[in-house]
Amino acid sequence: MQPTLPSLFLSHGAPTLITDPCPTRDWLRSAAAQWPQPRAIICISAHWCTAEPTISGASRPQTIHDFYGFPDEFYAMSYPAPGEPSLAIDVAGQIKAAGMACKVDGSRGLDHGAWVPLKLLYPRADIPVLQLSVQPQRSPEAHMALGRALRPLRDDGVLILASGGATHNLADFHGQSWDAPPEDYVQRFDRWLIERVQAGNAEAICEYLQAPEGQRNHPTAEHFLPLLVAFGAAQDSVAHRPQAKLLHHAVTYAILSMATFRWG
Repeated sequence: MQPTLPSLFLSHGAPTLITDPCPTRDWLRSAAAQWPQPRAIICISAHWCTAEPTISGASRPQTIHDFYGFPDEFYAMSYPAPGEPSLAIDVAGQIKAAGMACKVDGSRGLDHGAWVPLKLLYPRADIPVLQLSVQPQRSPEAHMALGRALRPLRDDGVLILASGGATHNLADFHGQSWDAPPEDYVQRFDRWLIERVQAGNAEAICEYLQAPEGQRNHPTAEHFLPLLVAFGAAQDSVAHRPQAKLLHHAVTYAILSMATFRWG
């Protein structure tokens, strides 16, 4: 019998997370010891956006270097974790059974929203990894429903790893160092988010753009949507309000909250 795995949301920051001597990097290096070893990982990444839910089904997913202007060493990095095509088919079936469309993409690799944190969490790259896309044109509630469709997988030893950003306004990055003091507007939204997620306040979380500085911290939706999927994957029903534990918190580059939450 497989152990029940948690549903996680982590903020992946920049690709330089791997080399920056920051608290989040150091925390990630030892974080996986806090939960059972998964038999597989489904990563919901902010960097794969599609019109309808899509699950990756490659047997050997390539490492995607979907970023620009970084030192050459980052383009030489790889994360050669295997995929699991049969699991991808099963996941697509579960999502369809929940009343949503879902496709399997047999060629999709792992983007940096997946492989950057995974390289720190599971450096041996020996656990099968699948990616699940987000749909920025769909509602927060639809992403919670998508997460609920994944809930049974946690009882089968699958780790739900949602990777985005608790705050994400890159227009306010102006070359700050990773340890620059956090902006006030970032801290206001960050505090609001932590309180609502810890309380399991689904309605408020879905209305995050109405929160203090919500629009400024999330001018686009894709980095917030993974959190909604992770929340849904902790729900036993629509009415369930699962309370999360804040596992880690820091702010990098003055604008990126690195908050990490665990359900279960």
